[in-house]
Parts: sequence; C-alpha cells; structure tokens
Amino acid sequence: MRVLIADDEPLARERLAALVTDTGAEVVASVDNGEQAVQQADRLRPDVCLLDIRMPGMDGLDAARLIGSLEDPPAIVFCTAYDEYALKAFDAHAVDYVLKPVRRERLDQALARAGRLGAGKVDKLAGTLGTHRQRSHICARVRGNLVLVPVQDVLYLQAEDKYVVVHHTKGQVLVEDALKGLEDEFGDHFVRIHRNCLVARDRMAGLVRGNDGRVFVKVDGSADVLEVSRRNLPGLRKLVRSL
Repeated sequence: MRVLIADDEPLARERLAALVTDTGAEVVASVDNGEQAVQQADRLRPDVCLLDIRMPGMDGLDAARLIGSLEDPPAIVFCTAYDEYALKAFDAHAVDYVLKPVRRERLDQALARAGRLGAGKVDKLAGTLGTHRQRSHICARVRGNLVLVPVQDVLYLQAEDKYVVVHHTKGQVLVEDALKGLEDEFGDHFVRIHRNCLVARDRMAGLVRGNDGRVFVKVDGSADVLEVSRRNLPGLRKLVRSL
C-alpha cells in the first residue's frame, strides 16, 4: 500500500510516517499543506492519503475534495487532533477519521478499512463536499501538471468556446468548468457583467463609458477593461455604488 501524508506539523509527519512504515506500507510523500497534497496525489497516485484537517492555506477538507476529483482517486483518512470535525468527516463519507496522537493499532484499522473501501468512498466524499462546501482553489491542468489557483487571487472568469479562462494575479489558466457552475458556486465572490464574464467583486475598480456609449469595468490588478452588457448594467451600477 502506497501512502501520502499531509500535516503542517513536522513532528506529527515524522511520527505518522514511522507508524505507516511499521505497518508495512510505503510512504510515497510527506507534505505540509493541502495544495502540495493535491499535487503529489495527482503525480504519485497513492492508494491512501492521510490528511490533517487544520492546515494553513488549503485545509484537509478542501484537499480531500480536489483529490476526490482525480481520476481513480485514493482513499482518504483524516488524522487530526480536533474531534469536533469527526461528525463532518463521517457525514462526508470519509473512509476513516483518526484522532491524534495516532496509535499503531488504530492506524492499522484505518489503513485496512481504506484498502477495503477504496476510491468509491472518496467519490462520495467529493460529491458531499461539493454540495456543502465552496472550494478555496480552482483546479486546472497545464501541460499535464495540476495547477491550483486560490479563488481570492482570481481577477475575472471569461468563457471561451468550451472552456473558461481564469485570469488571476499570476497569469491565466484554462478550466473545463462551466461559467454558470462557477457562478453558482462562487456567487458571493464574483458578479456577472456579461453572458460570458464574471468579475471578482473586490477587484472592480469602477465603470467607464466608451466613446460609442458602451460601458466597461476596470479591474484592479489588470490592464484589461471588460464590457458590461445592457442587461447587467443596472445591477452592476448599484453594486459599484455600494462598494
């Protein structure tokens, strides 16, 4: 069995790695945050991911959701010191939930259960988290590698053919999500300005009118100006006045 460990505490990672090795399993990666966990799970294809829940940046629940969206995803076991997350984890159909300090016997049980249940449970986990949790990152694949863009870094989203271009503070990536689906998920973060464009509410720098009468949004952090449709203009004006 190939195991990935994600925990932001170095001593906890070392101890968990030693316990995993004692069970006869192989530790293929040991990382300290959720983003690295997702990227390494995509690259290394472990059988099981042991995830802490409270980690800086992307937490274990968000990481589990993204890992669950991978092709042939690994089983997920949460390992954390906080028992208040237990009910959420089991409601989300986690394979198992182990409280720290982790005991060898308890880890044996969790890994055995993960081996029996496998990816089917992870699919349920991803679906349940998709219903109840908003992603903290948008996932894209660039030249075969997984790229995670924090939602807070996104400037605007623009539909092009079958894809959506995610314009963010460090560049742009293509994703296969539908623009409407992104609007439904992140409606409190983005506002629609056109049938093909959503802009981050906190990145709008004002409205300008062109010589031909068309109205555009200025985007903080970008030189782009984006056209506003007549249909969306009244609501957008109200929003800009309230910012």
